Amino acid sequence: MRQQRFYYLINVQYLGFRFSGWQKQPGQKTIEGMITKTLKFIMPNVQFKILGAGRTDSKVSALDAAFELFINDVPIKDHAVFLELFNENLPSDIRVTGIKQVDESFNIIKDPKTKEYIYLFSFGSKNHPFSAPFITNILENLDLQAMVKATSFFVGSHDFTSYTVKAQKNKQRLRTIDVCEIRENTLFKANFFPEKSYALHIKGKGFMRYQIRMIMGALIQLGKGELSLNDIEDSLSTPGSLKLTTVAPGSGLLLNSIEFK
Repeated sequence: MRQQRFYYLINVQYLGFRFSGWQKQPGQKTIEGMITKTLKFIMPNVQFKILGAGRTDSKVSALDAAFELFINDVPIKDHAVFLELFNENLPSDIRVTGIKQVDESFNIIKDPKTKEYIYLFSFGSKNHPFSAPFITNILENLDLQAMVKATSFFVGSHDFTSYTVKAQKNKQRLRTIDVCEIRENTLFKANFFPEKSYALHIKGKGFMRYQIRMIMGALIQLGKGELSLNDIEDSLSTPGSLKLTTVAPGSGLLLNSIEFK
C-alpha cells in the first residue's frame, strides 16, 4: 500500500558559533544533525526526512532560515503543540518559529526565493570577547568611505568567479545581487558590543559557496589599502582576474531573511 506523505515548511533561527554549519557531517556538530536528532526524539517510530533551503557555513547564524519536513503516514495534528514540543527539546541556540503545511508541488530548493544576508563588523580597536560570536573584529583602521563606494559595484548581474571557491565544471557563476550596501549597525545591540559597528547588507536570489564572505573579504582588503576600487571593478568585469587572499570569518555572517515567492 502506498504511503501518504505530508509536507511542512518550518522556519528556524540559530546561533551558529558552536556548529560546523548546516549540513550533516560525520563527527561534527551541525544544525541539520541537531534538528534531525531532536525530531527522532519527539517523533519516535515516525518516518521523516528534512531538506534545508540552503547550507550555511561553519559559525554562520540565521534569524530566518527554513527547512522542509517530509513525514510519512502521520500528519502533524496541532502545529502549536508541535512547535512547543520541538523547542522544549532543541538546544538553547536553536529555535523553531513557525510551521505551515505545503503540498508536494512545493520545492524548497527550486522554488523562487530571495535571501538577505547581513555581515556584522567593527574595526580600529579590540572588541569585548563576548562579541566574538556576532561581530568580526578588524584591529586595523579601515577606509570605510571606499568600502561603502565599492558595494555599489556588486549590484546587478555579474560573473562572480573571483568570489567563490573552485566550483564544479559548468557551475553557474552568473549571479544577481539586488542590494549591497554598508550601514551602521542598528539591528543588534548589547552592552558588550563596540560603540560603533557596521552591517553589510546583501540581498539576492541565490549565492555561491563563500560568495558573501569573499565579497566581505575583498571589502576588508580594500579598506586596508591592499586593493583599490579599480581592482574591485576589474574583478567583476574580468572574472578571475583578482586573486583574493581574505575570506571573512563565518561568525560575522547571518541569514537575516528568506522569502518564497
